[in-house]
Amino acid sequence: MQKTKQKKYDKAYLRIAREWSKLSHCKRKQVGALIVKDRMIISDGYNGTPTGFENPCEDEEGYTKWYVLHAEANAILKVAGSTQSCEGATLYITMSPCKECSKLIHQAGIKRLVYNIDYKDNAGLKFLKKAGVELQQIDHLDD
Repeated sequence: MQKTKQKKYDKAYLRIAREWSKLSHCKRKQVGALIVKDRMIISDGYNGTPTGFENPCEDEEGYTKWYVLHAEANAILKVAGSTQSCEGATLYITMSPCKECSKLIHQAGIKRLVYNIDYKDNAGLKFLKKAGVELQQIDHLDD
């Protein structure tokens, strides 16, 4: 696929991930993720508490509860419970991954990561680059 056409698709998928992030009950950060393989969305996710737990992500002091799942972890776990595989897929995420999620991304076989904004710590991105995952940041989604 030509670069310009790919960039158009990348922006469109990131916009969908941004819409998906709005489903999160987290107040501090709302993050959305999509996993795309062979031009087909095979999974989606947003950050939030595990199934069966109360929706608020923050405790009384405003800190994120330790058991909140990140958007990309939710999307990868959803694939794990399906007949699909992440092998060779692209992950679209509204915020670059933390180092814990980076390990999951690599182990899941995701080969490309397209993200919008930077997470406070770029150790996850450094790890993925070392692992051979193609990284691309797209800051402007609406042009």
